[in-house]
Amino acid sequence: MPAESTLLRVLLRQRHMQGYMSFRKEYDRVAKQLDGDLVGQWPSKAQFYRWMSGDLLGLPYADHCRVLEKMFPGWTAHQLLAPHEGDGESLVTPPQRATSNAPAPRPVQLPQQARLADVTAVYATRTEFLHNVTPRTLFDGAKQIDMAGLSLNMLCQQYSDKSLMDALEDGTTIRALFLDPNGTYSTAREQEEGLPEGHLSTLTRLNIEALRRVGSKASPNAKGSLGIRVYDEPIRYNITIVDQIKCVVQPYLPDARGVESPTLVIEKDQTMPGLYTTFAQVFESMWDRAREVA
Repeated sequence: MPAESTLLRVLLRQRHMQGYMSFRKEYDRVAKQLDGDLVGQWPSKAQFYRWMSGDLLGLPYADHCRVLEKMFPGWTAHQLLAPHEGDGESLVTPPQRATSNAPAPRPVQLPQQARLADVTAVYATRTEFLHNVTPRTLFDGAKQIDMAGLSLNMLCQQYSDKSLMDALEDGTTIRALFLDPNGTYSTAREQEEGLPEGHLSTLTRLNIEALRRVGSKASPNAKGSLGIRVYDEPIRYNITIVDQIKCVVQPYLPDARGVESPTLVIEKDQTMPGLYTTFAQVFESMWDRAREVA
């Protein structure tokens, strides 16, 4: 076994499930026992092989950890993704029956940990993020959703009108901040991405109208509220904040579409300062400067 390996790889080899397709089938089988919504949310192929090799900066998203720990009872996700050396012969006995003298798995080595702050996951692209974290996973059951970006497709295109309506009726507060489709910086972004004039602004208008339509159908007794504003400033980040705890941040790269943006998942940590506070303040500042949509 090469040194570039994790305990997860050793255990999968023991079960003859080290192939990506075999792992996906087992992932879905276990996920179904936990939560039907987790079925099909297995990691991308590239991410799976990073799990196998240990090429990680930290633990994957919480739902992945739940499935892995259910898949291998007795092991934590931290242990499963820790570096491991050896041929795995000593691990034939299930961990719950291992004696107290058995060597403990080596901890994940994270020399950068002090610099990770409250970042809990990093994805190379927005596409990879959405493969692992669906809008339903992010928004279902939330009591407050704050979003700022360009067209807010994740909320307006990838989360159903019915789910939005249900959220408002159940008391969810939604604040949606769009890049002004009639503003200077929407045109500038189209030019930066090499898109035809009006491409992004038209999409943004459609999304604003779709959100307004949902809000207009809410019952008079709806407990939640929907706020829609626009801003005309240089576009830097797509920011999504859920329940003032979890924050998803995606920078806008020059000469690249939004789906190609790296994505950070940040979870508020009360014990230490981190990036959550920074981006929450950015959102509030932008929201205060923005104008309401008539």
